[in-house]
Amino acid sequence: MSKKESKKEAKKESKKLSNKAYEKELYKLQVELCKLQEWVVKEGKRVIILFEGRDAAGKGGTIKRILDRTSPRVFRVNAVPAPSDREKSQIYLQRYISRFPAAGEIILFDRSWYNRANVEPVMGFCTDDEYERFMKNIPNFENYIIQDGIILIKYWFEVSMDVQTERFEQRISDPRKHWKLSPMDLESHRRWYDYSRTKDRMFKDTDVNWSPWHVINGDNKKQARLNCISHLLSQIPYKSLKVKKPKLPDRQDSDGYKAPDYPYKWVKNYY
Repeated sequence: MSKKESKKEAKKESKKLSNKAYEKELYKLQVELCKLQEWVVKEGKRVIILFEGRDAAGKGGTIKRILDRTSPRVFRVNAVPAPSDREKSQIYLQRYISRFPAAGEIILFDRSWYNRANVEPVMGFCTDDEYERFMKNIPNFENYIIQDGIILIKYWFEVSMDVQTERFEQRISDPRKHWKLSPMDLESHRRWYDYSRTKDRMFKDTDVNWSPWHVINGDNKKQARLNCISHLLSQIPYKSLKVKKPKLPDRQDSDGYKAPDYPYKWVKNYY
């Protein structure tokens, strides 16, 4: 490596977030997410957040950090499985609409109706006519959602070819990550350019003023998580509500209670 290349790499490394800095910023953002959920519940708001993008681009890790410190009664994630035979006979959007939020809920879609714009045409899971109708009608559908009062936010996670390959190789070598590598992932790696073409068409047809795509650079996972959560918070005009801290009450009197000599089956201390 030349001196110039070494300096370039050193500069690149210097921009990386330390674990301490990452955890500090993540803590701040998760506090704000809790404030957001309190506001959403109080105001009865409905929010939908779509997470789309390349496989291994960091969608799942970002969703996990959003859910880590928030209430599952407010923040709900939907990773919609492959359609059943019954669902295949329904209107395409029907199984997604059934998962839409009620008042005081934030629904996160880990992949969404945009499967029809990316995965399905590449893998041959829909006809050309079904694909064309979807691309033509989806902006109007999303406009209807927004006009009905739902806050809709769309994220696309992008990752470079080399980083995607590296992450897939990690999934192959790490037994804890085998479940994250599906035949569809392998196909997405092989068909990089097919997916690139459908992504380009998707942006051209559905990146509209009332429902834009927000693109996250997923090459650095930690930065991607912080950038996405920070941007998400900026898209919703929530307010910090005054919360009166409760006082922890004293324990009641034992009134002579004594624990019985019961043969509890304690789990062995392995660690």
